[in-house]
Amino acid sequence: MAEPTRDLSAVLVSLMKGVTFAETDPPLWQALLALQARVRDYVAVLGLELILDEAEGYAYLRQRQPAEGEQAPPRLIARRQLGYHVSLLIALLRKKLAEHDAASGDARLILGRDDIVEMLRLFLPETVNQARLTDRIDQHINRVVDMGFLRRLSGRDDQFEVRRILKAFVDAQWLNDFEQRMAAYRAHGLAEAEDAA
Repeated sequence: MAEPTRDLSAVLVSLMKGVTFAETDPPLWQALLALQARVRDYVAVLGLELILDEAEGYAYLRQRQPAEGEQAPPRLIARRQLGYHVSLLIALLRKKLAEHDAASGDARLILGRDDIVEMLRLFLPETVNQARLTDRIDQHINRVVDMGFLRRLSGRDDQFEVRRILKAFVDAQWLNDFEQRMAAYRAHGLAEAEDAA
């Protein structure tokens, strides 16, 4: 058995790099579960908190919200400003995941690249250059893969699993406002098309 300190170091380094998934590295995940109290104590000193969802199999660090009257510590984890298209794709994937969970008993949602392209194309301005549009959508898909919300299936680059961690970043309250956001996204897409014309 590995030394607890070495395990703690490996767990902390993995969490500092980003999301840790149970399926990606089962021994590391088991070490995280065994050491989660120590991990919580360690990251609390840095103004962070451990978010761990054992049922869904993911964990990540988040900036701790200061208590009332407490001064906020310096921000260690940077916030990323997402562009319109990436935000839209994330919103559409979250909606698709909610629909899948309501209609299916299967825990995994698998989408083909063409499905994702079609889903996003509905909200983008019409263009004559479909190849260029598809290339742009592929860039957005790659960004969402890099963020950890989509995972390419091994051996099938045109198939993606929508990762359940998406539920932690786009919560139910946000999803309830989804239709209003979609109206705003459609208006933004139309304005973008008019600007391009």
